[in-house]
Amino acid sequence: MNQAISGFSKLSKIEKIKWIASTYFANADAAESLLRSYWNSDEKLQQLHDDFIENTITNFYLPMGIAPNFVINGRTYSVPMVIEESSVVAAASKAAKFWASRGGFATEVIDTEKIGQVHFLFEGDTTKLIRFVSDIQQKFRENSAFLTQNMEKRGGGIRTIELRDKTAEIPHYFQLHATFETADSMGANFINSCLEQFAKTLIGEAETWLDFNEKERDIKVVMSILSNYVPDCIVRAEVSCLIEDLAEKNIPDPRAFAEKFVLATEIAHAETFRAVTHNKGIMNGIDAVVLATGNDFRAIEAAVHAYAARDGKYRSLSRAAIRDGKLYFWLEVPLALGTVGGLTSLHPLVKFALELLGKPSAQELMQIVAAAGLAQNFAALRSLTTTGIQEGHMKMHLNNILNQYNATDEEREKVRRHFKKHAISHAAAVSYIEELRK
Repeated sequence: MNQAISGFSKLSKIEKIKWIASTYFANADAAESLLRSYWNSDEKLQQLHDDFIENTITNFYLPMGIAPNFVINGRTYSVPMVIEESSVVAAASKAAKFWASRGGFATEVIDTEKIGQVHFLFEGDTTKLIRFVSDIQQKFRENSAFLTQNMEKRGGGIRTIELRDKTAEIPHYFQLHATFETADSMGANFINSCLEQFAKTLIGEAETWLDFNEKERDIKVVMSILSNYVPDCIVRAEVSCLIEDLAEKNIPDPRAFAEKFVLATEIAHAETFRAVTHNKGIMNGIDAVVLATGNDFRAIEAAVHAYAARDGKYRSLSRAAIRDGKLYFWLEVPLALGTVGGLTSLHPLVKFALELLGKPSAQELMQIVAAAGLAQNFAALRSLTTTGIQEGHMKMHLNNILNQYNATDEEREKVRRHFKKHAISHAAAVSYIEELRK
């Protein structure tokens, strides 16, 4: 069957669904019914969701959970998390409770600088170009004032605009490298609009700059776009306590635990294969809060992993140390977040999440997200260096197995009781369910 279609975007939602169901599914009615079953019964709310992206056919749900007891800079939060992975919310909650009685998380925003670039080609005398960009600095700002005036009222705006010579990488390639402060917005649209205006100014002013010859006036702009790499938009989160205060059921020897914990972070710092998984655990916490608050987790992921490799080798984001009888555990991550604009003002559950957090500023949200990442990492490392990570994870995963096999309430109770005394694995759980059903 020819599966190509022309004008798909012009079809109504119902027409799109019917075409998909009849073209790709043996049971078209069942496929259509499944898609319709995930629609919201509130038509206005469904329309709101339909308008978020193009060619919408249904909603794809992820669970939203709460990790309570996060004490951050002396204030207690219940942190919303949107994620599908078993045990993430439970682990974050357990770590938050552990540190709540040991001083909580200390966090600080080190800087909030965002970056954008105008990429262009220039053939001519580089010293002339340097002088030209210096001469038109004020023009860049004046010509973009209509874009920046509202941002400046909120404490944001353009920080710097500098010329960067990249001809060693690509012939005739230069950049306008600009930095911005975007206050409580993530700022992507603001930055991109400013950059496009910079490009217009660059081309327009070059045409009349007297020192340029005809060839030098022909500046060719390739693209104007923000960078999601924000190495100077950094937040730090830290926990610490006396080593003896680490003692609990699974940590009978706090000194041995602390030393093993520090060694685990050193391994992740030195060994890339371990660092990737180590940082993935951090991102379990970070991404879950980023999603819940309507921010762009893809941009955050890209920035964080680039930052982890900033010295040329991919390393762990978190570190630990023992000093003066205390265990210190911390991370620094780049987080370009917003609490106004985009989904933050449209998605009802995003608005709920932000209100739950006390309507934080962008800087406050950065600190909450960083604390969630550190909590998640602590929970993972504690499990890895004590009981092993699979025990807790598989307990949570057992629910997925029971759902997969449509277990009855009676079967669920028997399965849970059985695996209190036996090691959990997918094969063992399936085998036991099948045994019950014989």
